[in-house]
Amino acid sequence: MRFRRAMALMLMTLVLPGSAQVVAGNRRVGWIALRTWFAAWIALLGTVVVVFFWHGVGIRLAFDTAALFWLRWALMLLATGWALLFFDAWRLGQPLTLSLGHRRAAVGVNGVLALSVAAALLFGAHLAGTQRSLILAMAGDGGDSGAHDGRYNVLLLGGDSGAGRWGLRPDSMTVASIDAETGRTVLISLPRNMQHFPFVKGSVMHQQFPHGFDADYLNGVSTWAGDNTELFPHSDNPGVDATIMAIEGITGLKINYWAMVNLEGFKDLVDAVGGVTLNVRQPIPVGLPQDPFYRHIDPGVRKLDGFETLWFARARYDSDDYSRMARQKCVMNAMLQQISPQTAVRNFTSIAQASSAMVSTNIPAGEFAHFAELALKARGQKVSTLSLVPPMINTADPDIKLVKQKVADAIAKADGTAPPPAKAKKHKNATVTGGSIGSLSDGYAANEADDLDTAC
Repeated sequence: MRFRRAMALMLMTLVLPGSAQVVAGNRRVGWIALRTWFAAWIALLGTVVVVFFWHGVGIRLAFDTAALFWLRWALMLLATGWALLFFDAWRLGQPLTLSLGHRRAAVGVNGVLALSVAAALLFGAHLAGTQRSLILAMAGDGGDSGAHDGRYNVLLLGGDSGAGRWGLRPDSMTVASIDAETGRTVLISLPRNMQHFPFVKGSVMHQQFPHGFDADYLNGVSTWAGDNTELFPHSDNPGVDATIMAIEGITGLKINYWAMVNLEGFKDLVDAVGGVTLNVRQPIPVGLPQDPFYRHIDPGVRKLDGFETLWFARARYDSDDYSRMARQKCVMNAMLQQISPQTAVRNFTSIAQASSAMVSTNIPAGEFAHFAELALKARGQKVSTLSLVPPMINTADPDIKLVKQKVADAIAKADGTAPPPAKAKKHKNATVTGGSIGSLSDGYAANEADDLDTAC
């Protein structure tokens, strides 16, 4: 009888924390625990109902650093208090009056219940703390928060992470032009080897190069600015700021924010979500012939790990820059479509660790929730692309007027405000070396497409 009573008190604490104290112990402590328990359930159910009908509320809470701070402490306090209630319930069961076997059983059951409940709550506190730390680590304090003509334009830069090279010469430059209401996205890529391009008028770089940049390729603007930091006395990232001046001058778009992606760290993100499935159209080299790990990714629909995905996106050996740009767009689209909220939750800690080491940005923490909402809206929608590459654009001597017209047309088409498009161009070659439909002479399909899924 005493053993059953001791077990009942512990089970009561599991189902209704504080009920054991109300029945057999300190009633004041018990009622405080019960009220806290019911208040927590009301708050949880209320949040679930609100989030079910208004998804944006949940996203905003997930990116609210103050809410995450208090949630973390609340879960830690609940874990501590609940564990103490379990030990008090064990005490109320008068373990010294039990037989040795029943005493050991009571200790074991109490320990398992207390540790299980506390561990679950503390793990939730850990996730809240990790999310908050990620936001604070990644968030910037600059940028232009207002949409331009109904769109946010975010410059995505891929930077090498070798010693002394972080962000100095961006390996890839893509503007994600995102509809501020629907999330409909157009990816506009600029080749790293573009020359003789203008900077946006009124900028520091335009004053230095009023007739166009003739000191290097487009990806060399960042290096030039890094060597002339005195021209950017109030800038924390002169290379990025100068590159933005170039992108705005070339495309005619106003850039709201930028994000620098560490391409080496990118593979950790892919591994964190369990890999990404891509349509490999031709053998893609992994490494260079002199590398000990040199091999090829075989053709077919394959799930690639982070290392393979990185090489799929970066490989140029036996290929060209423009095929690589097409493949990078396919990777972006695959990541957007395949990383679901469920995947993110299951792999949250690994994603957070990879992301904090992978991304540097000037997007403020207050804007993260808004962009997360737009990303969810963008999932399942067509992603359009435009790459300013041959044969459409001569990268050695670009027609800037044509470039700006092509950019405006691509955005208008995505918005549904453009006239009916001409009949789509059909590529004679179904597959080519490099992994993308099309060829250098007639353009890779993924570099200019209304539906990136189809092109990839």
